[in-house]
Amino acid sequence: MRELIDKISEVKNLKELEELRVSVLGKKGELAKGFANMKNLAPEQRKDVAKELNEVKQSFTAKLEERKETLQKEALEREMLSEKIDISLLSTSSEAGGYHPVVETMNRIIEYFQKLNFSVEEGRMVEDDFHNFEALNLPKHHPARDMQDTFYFKDGSLLRTHTSPVQIRTMQRDKPPIRMIAPGTVFRRDFDLTHTPMFHQVEGLVVEEAGKVSFANLKFILEDFLKHMFGEVDVRFRPSFFPFTEPSAEVDISCVFCEGDGCRVCSHTGWLEVLGCGMVDPNVFDAVGYKDVSGYAFGLGVERFAMLIHQVPDLRSMFEGDLRLLEQFRA
Repeated sequence: MRELIDKISEVKNLKELEELRVSVLGKKGELAKGFANMKNLAPEQRKDVAKELNEVKQSFTAKLEERKETLQKEALEREMLSEKIDISLLSTSSEAGGYHPVVETMNRIIEYFQKLNFSVEEGRMVEDDFHNFEALNLPKHHPARDMQDTFYFKDGSLLRTHTSPVQIRTMQRDKPPIRMIAPGTVFRRDFDLTHTPMFHQVEGLVVEEAGKVSFANLKFILEDFLKHMFGEVDVRFRPSFFPFTEPSAEVDISCVFCEGDGCRVCSHTGWLEVLGCGMVDPNVFDAVGYKDVSGYAFGLGVERFAMLIHQVPDLRSMFEGDLRLLEQFRA
């Protein structure tokens, strides 16, 4: 029986080792046969044979595990060697990467406002009711508080629905003058061709002493900004309503697809809505303790800008990671 132990060192791979294990330790293996034959031995012989068989089993098992560990290491080394990559080799198949269109658009927006001396402020994504709604003049009954629009947590906190809370926290922290933008991720319960549950906004805020800024300043900044992003387009301001600004306006540009002639994208109006803006409502300044100030604010969806700049028809394709789309934006 002890010659079985010697066979272990002759095994060359894990498959052969397993076959040997079964042939010796299996239910029909050599050791099982040895124990079964003990019934044919005289009683005085059984004790010595059982002792020898158990010693062989223990020695075989220990040797088997030792050989198994050695073979596993050798197999791993061969596998690693076969997958070895020489990173110093020059590959002619390598391709340049590029920014995701949303990131690239965000960077262009931030760069524009930084050149105008706007600071870039960031804030928390999980907000409280005061900073996300109350301080922005959104009363309890306002539709924006509806559960269909906002992701709430059990403790009453929520995922921010816009980056406006960053403006509130900045005003609570700093005194005027303030000149800032707040780029970031926001969340709403919506998902279709033009909406996703997670998207990106850039909101801007300027606060000065009373009388130092006006809607004319806001209009000039936004017209120049939109021409920086879209080229020579026409810009128009339409009266609108936002709880946190008064007066408020929606801003449109002439359609970048049909150049204002009318097409399916612009619903044959020749205009595309791109952002909202207005003079900050006095109630917002009261919420942060500001007195004798005036200011303006604006906000835009980065995905909306990216879709128009790069002519992507479905917003959801921005988040699907399809290389057929993304490789078109290689640097």
